[in-house]
Amino acid sequence: MPDSFRHNPELSRYELETNGLLSFADYRREPGRLVIPHVETDPALRGQGAAGRLMAKVAEVARAEDRRIVPICSYAAAWLKRNDPDLIA
Repeated sequence: MPDSFRHNPELSRYELETNGLLSFADYRREPGRLVIPHVETDPALRGQGAAGRLMAKVAEVARAEDRRIVPICSYAAAWLKRNDPDLIA
């Protein structure tokens, strides 16, 4: 089953569903910035790259909206540093 990425504005987060299990990134929008205070993945998905795939989608959203990312979450910060450092605010 492929991943399903969605924006959940009611909870202010982006979600990635994989085989019925959820990974999510909480966010706060600021002018020109997307603040990511928390990223979480269902424990059953850990080690399978789900959080990385979620962050790749979040990076796509930020780029499409011409925003830089403020990674408060240590995972988000590490992922951005390794994969997309130009997006870090």
